[in-house]
Order: sequence, then C-alpha cells, then structure tokens
Amino acid sequence: MSAEFPVARPRRLRSSPAIRRMVAGTRLHAADLILPMFVKEGLAEPAPVSSMPGVYQHSRDSLRKAAHEAAEVGVGGVMLFGIPRAKDARGSAADDPDGILQQALRDVVAEVGDALVVGADTCLDEFTDHGHCGILTEDGEVDNDATLERYASMAVAQAAAGSQLISPSGMMDGQVGVIRSALDVAGYGNVPILAYTAKYASAFFGPFREAAECAPQFGDRSSHQQDPAGPLEEALREVRLDLAEGADMVMVKPAMSYLDIIRQFRDNVDVPVAAYQVSGEYAMIEAAAANGWIDRDRMIMESLVSIKRAGADLILTYWATEVARRL
Repeated sequence: MSAEFPVARPRRLRSSPAIRRMVAGTRLHAADLILPMFVKEGLAEPAPVSSMPGVYQHSRDSLRKAAHEAAEVGVGGVMLFGIPRAKDARGSAADDPDGILQQALRDVVAEVGDALVVGADTCLDEFTDHGHCGILTEDGEVDNDATLERYASMAVAQAAAGSQLISPSGMMDGQVGVIRSALDVAGYGNVPILAYTAKYASAFFGPFREAAECAPQFGDRSSHQQDPAGPLEEALREVRLDLAEGADMVMVKPAMSYLDIIRQFRDNVDVPVAAYQVSGEYAMIEAAAANGWIDRDRMIMESLVSIKRAGADLILTYWATEVARRL
C-alpha cells in the first residue's frame, strides 16, 4: 500500500536534476549503441547522403577513421554495408573475398581490433542489379531456398574477412539455420548471429535505399518482410523460429513504430534484443531540426531512451558516435 495525496507527492523525486538522475529507470550506455556505416567501392572521398544529413557513403580510408572515432568514445559496435562498383543478378560481389564489404571488414578490424564489435549486414540487396534481397525466379519472385545458399556463402566470406557478428536481414525462411550450419562447418562456430527477426515492410526505410543504393528496380519486399498490420503472433513465431535455428541475438526493425514488438521480444526471450533506429527515423528528426521546429539534441536522446525503455538491449543508430560522446 502507498500513501495518498497530500502525504504522497511524486514530484519530490523529480525536484532536481541530481534526484532525477539518481532514480532514472532507463539508462543509455555507449556500449549499447551500434553504428551502421556504408562503404562504397571506388570512392576517394566520403560522399554525403542527401536524405540523411551527417551520414556518408565512405571510402575505405574514411571508414577506418569513422570506426576509430566510434571506438574512441566507447560505441559498442559497427555494422557495415557494402556498395560494389559492379552488380549482377546473383550479387556476385557479396561473397567475393576481394569484394568491397570483405575489404572493409579487414580494414576496420585492423583499425579497431577488439575495441568494438565489427559486424556486417548479410543480405544481397546492395549487391544485386535488381535491388531485391535474393535470387529471382523467372517470374521475378524471390526464390527463398536458392537465396539461402547465397546467404550461407556470404556469411562465411564475412567471417573469413574478420566479421565478429553476422546479421542476416533478408527475412528468408530458414536463413538463420542455414547460416549457422555453414559457419560451423567452415570453422566459425564462435561467430554469433544477430538475426533481423521482425523486419517490417516499412516506409521508414526510404533514405537507407539512397545510402545503400539498393532500391528495388520493380515491385517491393512485402513477400518476405513482415506486414506492419500483421498480428503480434507472427513476430513471436519468427523469434521462436530464429532462436530454434541458433540465433544468438534478435532484432526488431524499425524501432519507433514497433516499440510494442520490442517489448514483447524482451518479455519472451532470454537473449539480447536489438532495435534498429532506421534511416527514416533519423531523417525526420534531422529535417525537423534543420527547420527549427524541434530541439534536435533533446529529441535524439528522448527517441533513444524510448527504445531502451521498451526493452532493447542494443540500438543501431546513425547517431551512435555523437550520442556516445555525450554519454
């Protein structure tokens, strides 16, 4: 039982910055943050992404510098996305040992060592000329099982290049199990998998497709990404399947509009839960701030705290380095 007003006054615990800090129930740490980064083959200088102010397609040199800066301020990890010079229908550059993503992995691991976790996105959309996440049938549909073979090869190539975290994001059925088996057979049994478990067919991904140059040339990704209006049970089924196949961590993407899914994951699983604060979430805040409509710094922190409060242990955010400096 608790007292009633006027004896009970909740404002007492909000009366000063020191008290508010002492009783805060949600705390952000730099190690909770993962920085997504883009590296493009052939760039001599970093190229700004117009729809994501402050985000760049990196050259190999600027990528190393950005990774070093993230490590210096205690960011927990980086997630690399590669953009090859040449693309084809099967995404051949994705598992090329000398492809841009594998080169970037070796570069960043050499730069930062074990100061942070170096991971890579394991999907084909950045590497295919059609922009879809897998191998296409003659009818233009994504062939689930043929795509799994490519994901397995890509994951092994990433691990061989030094990736410390494999992150399948294509939402193919069975992707975690096939990748886990391929890694184990190839001698990379200790490399963990962060599964994109509940990835929704979201309008919030728009700016990312400019950054990664991966917009579908036709159609969309609704056949494999989850329906935003889909039932909660679908997300919970996906997480049960991923865990049964060997996922070490699970992810919800996007974050802001799916805080309820993050909470459900946290309440139902016993592995770390990640959430991806995606490009559209980033772009909206930056655009509103540029117009003077919001307090940028406060909104960034509030958005991250809300994701953490919903139950995310890890947050992928393009503000990772900036926020880590503040923390």
